[in-house]
Amino acid sequence: MGLRDVLDARLGDGLENLLRSHHARRLRRLGWGDVLDGDGAGWFTPRRPVQHGNKIQILVDGAEAFPAIAEAIENAQKYVHIANWHASPDFRLTREPGAPQLRELLSAAAERVPVRVLLWAGPPVPFFEPTRKRAEAAKHAFLECGAVRCELDARERTLHCHHEKIVIVDDVAFVGGLDMTAVEGDRHDSPAHPPRDLGWHDHIARLEGPVVSEVAAHFAARWLEIAGETLPAPEVPPEAGSSSVQLVRTIPERTYDFSPHGDFTLLDSYLRALRAAKSLVYIENQFLWSPEITEVLLEKLRNPPSDDFRMVLVLPQKPSNGADTTRGQLGRLLDADPSGGRLVAATLVAHGDAPVYVHAKLTIVDDEWLSIGSANLNEHSLFNDTEVNVVTDDAEVARSTRLRLWAEHLDADVSGPTADVVDHVWRSALERPSRVMPLPGVSRRAGRLQGPLRGLLVDG
Repeated sequence: MGLRDVLDARLGDGLENLLRSHHARRLRRLGWGDVLDGDGAGWFTPRRPVQHGNKIQILVDGAEAFPAIAEAIENAQKYVHIANWHASPDFRLTREPGAPQLRELLSAAAERVPVRVLLWAGPPVPFFEPTRKRAEAAKHAFLECGAVRCELDARERTLHCHHEKIVIVDDVAFVGGLDMTAVEGDRHDSPAHPPRDLGWHDHIARLEGPVVSEVAAHFAARWLEIAGETLPAPEVPPEAGSSSVQLVRTIPERTYDFSPHGDFTLLDSYLRALRAAKSLVYIENQFLWSPEITEVLLEKLRNPPSDDFRMVLVLPQKPSNGADTTRGQLGRLLDADPSGGRLVAATLVAHGDAPVYVHAKLTIVDDEWLSIGSANLNEHSLFNDTEVNVVTDDAEVARSTRLRLWAEHLDADVSGPTADVVDHVWRSALERPSRVMPLPGVSRRAGRLQGPLRGLLVDG
């Protein structure tokens, strides 16, 4: 390692330590200091209720997720509530001939039931999408549908946003990473990822059971503060399955009166699960540059909890921002696995090596815990954007989801012992033309500093 690399690494370490110390002081001041202490046990955070008797289904990619949402809206009998980063009125949830635009779908539902849409208002300065002009245009287009209510939420922290993606229709809720828009990328794709300009890999959880009332209550709390309308208390749906599910959130302090000291249960849930990992950490995420998260992953690689411990990371080849920061953290993780025996870092490609954008926000630990939602593994999602994930300790859901995703990514039998599949099937696929490829451009150079610097500049 040359002098420049040594200095870069030391500066990066120093900035990351400074950011972590800043976050620790911030959370202690707000009464959330225990989140970073590392003493919590169990799969669930004690800060949020755990709902039992639920059914959770993981819908993979837009081709499976969007039709399920469209069907729910078409059959709505009580209400339709949507909270998104952005939703385009002319977006079509299915690509079938004659499929209605989203505004048409919601307008038809509004003839029967209340329809409410809550969108981020966009950044005050048009540095990134969706601009306030685009958000205002979307609001007016939805309002032109008559009975559809649409409000814009401008209570974001500086250079941050409302990032959650939730839909509640009657007794069903959808929580995930897919926005109903083509802004910054066409979300329509299928697990086959046929060649196109840019494939888009993502997931949504379809929920039934008592946890739906938690999602509905979260929407109602935000709607009250932004629209000034008190919604009826959500009915608790009857039990629909055997899964225990917890809704976890990121809500920055001083954003809403209903959570004046913020809500950092999403970070708490991730740290608890990753610290508890014994055999497997599987992550599909758009970003990986949170020092709090990577420090736990580094410790797992340096001091593996078992001989069979493996870590598989599926990240985009070129994230929309923070690429060098993610690459820098990935470089640190690879350094912590000098034999190359425990960590696999990959990205997805379509047939013919066309890129697939990994926009996913899903993590599975030990085939016993699963988290899915809107949160990336960066400082924005864990501290400063509003986010919603759901987590479950249903081992059958976690394992079946992993097996499905691995079978689709690797186009192979992945039913064997996890360590054997990582060592042989994953590594073999990365060495030949396939639907996965090694992540390129791993670097520890100055780009790694972008994330910590941004965090220190805009994090209050």
